[in-house]
Amino acid sequence: MQLDSGHDELVAMFAWARDRALRWAHPGGTRGPVNVDERRPHGTGEGVYLPSYWAGYAHRSGFYARDFVHQAAGAHLLGLAEANLAMIRCFAASATEEHGHRPVWAFNFDGSYLSIDYRGPDEFVREVPAVFELVECVAALYRWTGERAYVHDSVLRDYCSNAIALPATGRGAGIFQGIASYNELSGEPLAVAGDGIAAQYAAHLAMAELTRARGEDGGRFEALAARLRRHYEQEWNGARGFTFDGRSVTGWGAENSWFMPLKGLREDPAYLDYIDAQASGPGRPENVEAWTYLPDVFFRHGRQETAWRWMREIFHARTAPHVAGGLNGDYPEVSFTLVSQVVEGLLGVRPDAPGNALTTLSRLPAEIGWAAVSGIPIGRGSVTVRHDGGHATTLTNLSDRVRYRWTARFPDGSATTRHVPPGATVTAEHG
Repeated sequence: MQLDSGHDELVAMFAWARDRALRWAHPGGTRGPVNVDERRPHGTGEGVYLPSYWAGYAHRSGFYARDFVHQAAGAHLLGLAEANLAMIRCFAASATEEHGHRPVWAFNFDGSYLSIDYRGPDEFVREVPAVFELVECVAALYRWTGERAYVHDSVLRDYCSNAIALPATGRGAGIFQGIASYNELSGEPLAVAGDGIAAQYAAHLAMAELTRARGEDGGRFEALAARLRRHYEQEWNGARGFTFDGRSVTGWGAENSWFMPLKGLREDPAYLDYIDAQASGPGRPENVEAWTYLPDVFFRHGRQETAWRWMREIFHARTAPHVAGGLNGDYPEVSFTLVSQVVEGLLGVRPDAPGNALTTLSRLPAEIGWAAVSGIPIGRGSVTVRHDGGHATTLTNLSDRVRYRWTARFPDGSATTRHVPPGATVTAEHG
């Protein structure tokens, strides 16, 4: 992909993120070490790698569930669709009855369990939100690729069915017991956390989508999502979690504070102000990978100026030391998410590859007059999307065989739908 714009910083950001992310990728058949970590810098041997990419600490030889689901859209955009399918099948296949239908947390690039996070079937790292985010990721990758495996592959189908039936409750206060929240550093004994229930809500909506893609009725999953939303609105009363003895926990909790608006479970302008103020000030997480969610939070709620400010902050911090060693830019999530935040965030691209369709919505901040990204892969083809402010959008169909149905949305709420044949360029203007 290539980004063009009159905004030099955006051009530099995208070029860095694209090139840095691609350096984390492994072609299938690559040979390399396994079980590398801070205690064993040379690992325990060598394996033949799957098509895969780093998703986790650069000093460990593997990919992690939490990082993978957040990096998968960026990876797809960079041409790593084969790796996405191979990696998500690893997580899905590991969620056996022996493991309580919960996925193993981390894998070596050859598909074996990463030993630092796996000690045995009763003692491996588990964090509740990842169980549900993997379901949501299956649906998202199906929208981008149209790949039938995401709907019909028995491993993925069984995983989603089993995962959606699990409760959003943790089993203890330690990561090897299975904790309720991604905020593993707080040490809070949460039985259920805001990020867990928010991810569960989004997973039910994803299941409705996947079920309908198989020609079945997805209404029951939408009804379960609606019930979960009512429960949150009526029972949580501003809490971000509950302890094992039933006490509600309020205040700032990083992931278990911002996942509710991230997943659409909470829509409250004052709460978004609170998240920005805390993350910018006293509640600022030490680890940059936590910040990478914040642009997604604010783009979802139409706050592109705030989202762009966080993108810039993350980009500028790439040369600062990371809390676990190395530089912030050495954490793969930083580069992969900046790629997806340009395309899904600033350009507002939402694909529907199974229907040969897409929607666009300009979320360019005021300082970016225009931006265009070419080579965005959607299903069997690819497109170029250009926004000129919020008043005009141009789509070029780069495919020689796919006819896209394109809905151009505009910030004022108007929209128009056009059919764009192979090789054609079409411009839509608001009003």
